[in-house]
Amino acid sequence: MNKKGFDRWSDDYDKDVISSNNLKSYPFDGYFNVITTVNKLIKPSGADILDIGIGSGKLSTILYKKGAKICGVDFSRAMIKKAKRTIPYGEFYLFDFKDGLPPELKERKFNYIISTYAIHHLNDTNKIKLIKKLFNHLKPYGMIIIADIAFETEAKMLRCKKKAGDIWDDDEIYITKETFLKLLNLKGITAKYTQISSCAAVITISQKSLK
Repeated sequence: MNKKGFDRWSDDYDKDVISSNNLKSYPFDGYFNVITTVNKLIKPSGADILDIGIGSGKLSTILYKKGAKICGVDFSRAMIKKAKRTIPYGEFYLFDFKDGLPPELKERKFNYIISTYAIHHLNDTNKIKLIKKLFNHLKPYGMIIIADIAFETEAKMLRCKKKAGDIWDDDEIYITKETFLKLLNLKGITAKYTQISSCAAVITISQKSLK
């Protein structure tokens, strides 16, 4: 989906997430369990957090209310506008993360870099390129947390695709544990993968995990 598509979706996005989560169906089965899992990984008070693909800001709003300083990046002006309503003192950049990070963040470092339901817009090669770039923006003992549509195996992804039918998005590139973790290891990166639901997982990569 392009920028205009996300701008149009912004008004109904949260409603659609709740509906899909309640039905335990693709693409947002387990969404709130994902948010809870990520929230537990973060010590928010005083933390500098970069949210890549911040969208409507649902997760970052929780962290903001607990004392985190939020910097959000998204290519949808309407989504950023929505996030600003609940994160009034956040820092926001209209930018497409497929091109990395905004120039204004070139020298910035963060305690946590998070991305929820966004990185599937990149193919696996570009996902890993982005992750490697993000290491340069982590403070000591920092962490990258990716929460997204993901599957343990290709076979499980194909079963989900069959069940989803017409709502499956062929333009999105989903992570499979068996493939993606091997690709990360080839680049000297170790990661922890936790399956949360039938179609969602959380991946954590610490600042020390790049060999």
